[in-house]
Amino acid sequence: MELRHLRYFVAVAEERNFTRAAARLHIAQPPLSRQMQQLEETLGVTLIEKGSRPLRLTEAGEFFLAHARPLLDQVRDLKAMTQRIGKLERTLSIGFVASTLYGELPDVVHRYCERHPEVDVTLHEMTTVEQIKALKEGRIDVGFGRLKSEDPSIRRILLREERLVVALPPGHRLAKGEGGLRLTDLVHETLLVYPKAPRPSFADQVLAMFSEGNVTPGPVTEVRELQISMGLVAAGQGISIVPESVQAMHHRNVVYRKLDDKHAFSPILFSMRHMDRSPELDNLLAAVYSIYDEHGIAHVKESL
Repeated sequence: MELRHLRYFVAVAEERNFTRAAARLHIAQPPLSRQMQQLEETLGVTLIEKGSRPLRLTEAGEFFLAHARPLLDQVRDLKAMTQRIGKLERTLSIGFVASTLYGELPDVVHRYCERHPEVDVTLHEMTTVEQIKALKEGRIDVGFGRLKSEDPSIRRILLREERLVVALPPGHRLAKGEGGLRLTDLVHETLLVYPKAPRPSFADQVLAMFSEGNVTPGPVTEVRELQISMGLVAAGQGISIVPESVQAMHHRNVVYRKLDDKHAFSPILFSMRHMDRSPELDNLLAAVYSIYDEHGIAHVKESL
């Protein structure tokens, strides 16, 4: 049994169709069918139910699929890490969600670059879902995101929980007042959530917070990105729930009030390939913690 057998089988199992799997793998269908027969003969078990339409896996096939996927992920990780170690020039590619750019991320990157000028650092704005895909494909080395995804090939370190605030136009009835707001105060308001795609995203995190609080939000409008949401708030087209670091935008037509609900927090997650233990990642994590310590931000330190 060779790696190509695993790759071919996973493609067939995910596409549930030999023709589509062959197109995905850029090979003809007859050789793909022969490879699947060869794999079953090598294992001595049937993996695909004969004649099933659409294609169905046997119990043994489902078991094989569950273990083949993480093996292929590990092979991709090994390839990416070996290539990086073998390069004469040291590089670090960082993915980030837009809201982290208004918090401590710029300070973290600046601190890292000061301490490690020999490393070429690049930044790429992308959603958490896009970060996971980019990590698995080796296009980035680490991601700063907010979504708690469950992908066994990705390791996530919780850096901290950031409080959420409500962004409102200055003349809004809720813009003035002492203390914080509750979700129940927002039920009659047009709620702007972002990003519109890909999902799941921070938008789903906000809507889940309402669900956990047994509160039904008012009309919900999905927008493409954070900046558009803030622009619409400034125009009086609704309100938006955002991480408190977004207040650094200092938009003259937007005011902020904190949310007091117990679920009104958003995690900041440090994501990497599960097997990756490169010194670049360890040094970046050290830069994060040093900035947090200087700013007095509560966090729990975790090593790679």
